[in-house]
Parts: sequence; C-alpha cells; structure tokens
Amino acid sequence: MNAKVDLFLNNATKWKEEMIMLRAIVLDSELAEDYKWMHPCYTFHGKNVVLIHGFKEYCALLFHKGALLEDPDGILIQQTENVQSARQIRFTDVSEIKQQTSTIKSYIKEAIEIEKSGRKLTLKKTSDYTVPAEFKTRLDQNTDLKNAFNALTPGRQRAYLFHFSQAKQSKTKESRIEKYIPKILAGKGLED
Repeated sequence: MNAKVDLFLNNATKWKEEMIMLRAIVLDSELAEDYKWMHPCYTFHGKNVVLIHGFKEYCALLFHKGALLEDPDGILIQQTENVQSARQIRFTDVSEIKQQTSTIKSYIKEAIEIEKSGRKLTLKKTSDYTVPAEFKTRLDQNTDLKNAFNALTPGRQRAYLFHFSQAKQSKTKESRIEKYIPKILAGKGLED
C-alpha cells in the first residue's frame, strides 16, 4: 500500500467508499500500488495496468490497455472518441462494485496477462490523420503557426486534426481553425 494513495483516499470527498472498495479489489491481485497523475495507479513490473479515478458523474477503473481486453460483459467504455487504448469500467454506487467484484477481478487478471505477454496496441500515428486543406493552407501561409503546431506533442496534434476534420463544411473548419490558432501558437492543446 502506498502512503500517497492513503492520503488521496482520506481526503476524497466524492466516491470515497467506491474507490476504497476498488482499491481492495485491485490489491487482491499481483499489482503494485503507486500514485501517478494524482490518482491511485497499479502497475506490473513498472508498467501501468489500471488506474482508479473519480469524475463528477461516476468513478472508474481505467485499464491502460483496455482496448486489448476481450470484454465479454460489454462493460468497458471508451472515455472519448480520441482515446485509442484506455477503457473504463464506470460505477455510480458501491453496490455496483459489489455485484461486479468477480467480473472486475477477471478483467484485472486479463489485463495482467496482457502486460506479461508484452502485447501492445498499434496506435494511430499523427501521419495517419488527414490534414484538412483549410488547415494546410494556414500552415503553409504562417511559418509561426506551422512551427508551433509541429512543436506540439503528437497527441495534441492528433486532437486538433481530428477536431478540424470532423466539421463537414469548409466554413465550419475555417471557423474552428481560427478559434484555435491562438492556443496552438501558445503551445496548448485543444482541451488545455
């Protein structure tokens, strides 16, 4: 058990009982407890396997390589459409965790086996995303914008490209691009 996780749980104002129960379930496996990204994180030989975190509407057990899990019960949720690997099991009440304890343990066991096997998910690269013509034109016309965009992390680049590409009309793409140019120039991501 990790003292930072103890402190995190002692100070929790929401989902405390649920997170304590999830912690007990996870600790019943061969995972080591750590504290990363301001949340309890459980690892196998230093590799992240599962994380406990709370949100406004729910608390969740996040599997870092959840997309590789079989999910026979259909309970894994992709947090957002841009998340490629991680998947969550969400809970809104401690009774849900009690009812699903054996299922949760089997998903954790499978996640550990995936980590032991060394399996990896093939993630989309930034180059796999289409650069909308409207954005390419802006990049070609503005060296500062091009340099700032290229300096962003690949994840931030993908988020912008995905967001710009989702607009159906050129006018909407232009509007989105215009709105986010200051953030790109500031080195910030779409959600920063």
